[in-house]
Amino acid sequence: MRASENGPDPGLAAHPPLAARVIATGFFVGYLPWATGTFGSLLALMICMIPGVHDPVVLGVLLVIGLLVGVPSAAAVARAEGHRITPVAAAAKAAFQGSSHSTPDPSSVVIDEIVGMWVTLLFVPHSIFLMVIGFFLFRVMDIIKPQPARYLEKFPHGWGIMLDDVAAGIYANILLQLLIPLLRSTVAGAF
Repeated sequence: MRASENGPDPGLAAHPPLAARVIATGFFVGYLPWATGTFGSLLALMICMIPGVHDPVVLGVLLVIGLLVGVPSAAAVARAEGHRITPVAAAAKAAFQGSSHSTPDPSSVVIDEIVGMWVTLLFVPHSIFLMVIGFFLFRVMDIIKPQPARYLEKFPHGWGIMLDDVAAGIYANILLQLLIPLLRSTVAGAF
């Protein structure tokens, strides 16, 4: 069902704890056979649509908790799965990111996309229109990984998995903040 670049290291833990798998895979969204990062980002977007979640304090707390529990959870799943990625992820990495990564970041781990998407939407006016634009901006930034996001991938123990998406979320948030005045003047009633 899942293609892999390199499967798990036979010497690594075969089964991370269930809690780590639930967190790292975004309630198992990461086990979908394709576009796991996109579906992880969509899950983050749906969570932000729950009334009250988009409040900057609430979203900020969720973001910090997501990062703090995401790092060890992502590390545990990455140890078990190694460099296993979907064919789409392999093609995107080859096209936009060049060489292989020394630190495993399997496609099943999507907590990084969830947290990165929340970073994208932090301090953005609550609007479905802006959330959708933020979603696309984040996906582009996550795929192309401009520096220093690509450098951050090298950090060990789950930090690299998480921090490159936090950086992508910061880029997407900045772009979205810059677009808001333009969108307000050109797209009447959108938000």
